[in-house]
Amino acid sequence: GSTVISKTLPWICGDQSRDASFGMSVFNLGNAIMGSGILGLSFAMANTGIALFVILLVSVAIFSLYSVHLLLKTANEAGALVYETLGYKAFGIPGKLAASCSITMQNIGAMSSYLFIIKYELPIVIQSFTGANDGEWYINGDYLVILVSIIVILPLSLLRNLGYLGYTSGLSLLCMVFFLIVVSTIPPCFLLPPLTLLHTYSKFYKHDILLLVVRLAVLAAVTLTVPVVLFPIRTSVGHLLFPKKDFSWIRHVIITLSLLAGTNILVIFVSSIRDIFGFIGFAVMFVCMTLIIYDWIVNSMKDQGH
Repeated sequence: GSTVISKTLPWICGDQSRDASFGMSVFNLGNAIMGSGILGLSFAMANTGIALFVILLVSVAIFSLYSVHLLLKTANEAGALVYETLGYKAFGIPGKLAASCSITMQNIGAMSSYLFIIKYELPIVIQSFTGANDGEWYINGDYLVILVSIIVILPLSLLRNLGYLGYTSGLSLLCMVFFLIVVSTIPPCFLLPPLTLLHTYSKFYKHDILLLVVRLAVLAAVTLTVPVVLFPIRTSVGHLLFPKKDFSWIRHVIITLSLLAGTNILVIFVSSIRDIFGFIGFAVMFVCMTLIIYDWIVNSMKDQGH
């Protein structure tokens, strides 16, 4: 969510020519936060318990709020509109590289999780409509991920202005709200994580219309969230590899295709979403902790006069 904020800061600073309006930024930010929350929060609560989950949630919220505060402060004082610039002003080239890698890996993990839902849920929906056998190609999750990426996700991801995605973000938010209302009111399993509840419910009501509608809502929500998540990755890669280059449609398309193709390959060949969550979380935390320890050591040496 905070990475999407960083990409809409030029609007706050007065540059409205290329970025989203305030209203569209709200939709995009809400879509990014809720889209990640459907998977990440339920997964975290299921593995940590309620007490530790609340502690972690509050801690992450405080760190996110402070990071956005720093970004806004540097935007006013030094013109650092994105996290890459903030990292560069704080730590030089290593800081810029670390910020770019962290944003890229975090959002690739989010994109992968959304595509995993498409891979495993869309075949079930199609099979419910058509009654097809398991061997048919059009209920193969790998093929469906590629088709959805080409037909729906790619055209939306190629948009230059993030503001245009505000309309799809609004639709995605409606789908997620419907999903949360339905699964939260199914008795007596309201304490289960949403995706666990969805699979549990499907074991007993395989042909239920409400369940099918919920699956469609989830699929629509995650599909429309992928372009919003891809936007910060593409911007981060552009800041890192082409910092002083003017906008180029050829470069824009190549970066988008490369990111989407790489994520599709990751989803097709990695069997478990837990592996992606674990690796991405560890890598991002390692990079962040390395910079924190480095800053602490350097400041300690300066205070001691070394």
